[in-house]
Amino acid sequence: MSLTQFRVDDGPHVMDGLRLLAQDGNDGVEAFIGRKVMDVWADSIEHRGGRQSLFRDQYNALGRLNLPALQRIVSAKYRRGAAFNRQHPFVEVLFSDIADSGEALDLSELVRKTLPPAFHRMA
Repeated sequence: MSLTQFRVDDGPHVMDGLRLLAQDGNDGVEAFIGRKVMDVWADSIEHRGGRQSLFRDQYNALGRLNLPALQRIVSAKYRRGAAFNRQHPFVEVLFSDIADSGEALDLSELVRKTLPPAFHRMA
């Protein structure tokens, strides 16, 4: 069993993170990676020190760039079934799932936006 038609949901939604859609035969599967999980994954590679959260267009672009790796992570968790996915067929990807997978995130096309001064914390 493998998930097919795996893609990033670029449409409007209210979820704060990367929403992925796939098919298991005729059944739709939704996967989600929270913005904070994406932030931690990107920060673990960038080693930037200062934390700046990703924006929707950034984590969607990272999702498209890393779609094969994300498909492997989601498929592995999905295959574990309802016993490991409380909301099966919905799959929530945690940072531990990413770390356990050993998959690397390609950040080669990530462009960090410069925030205006009003967004920076005052010491």
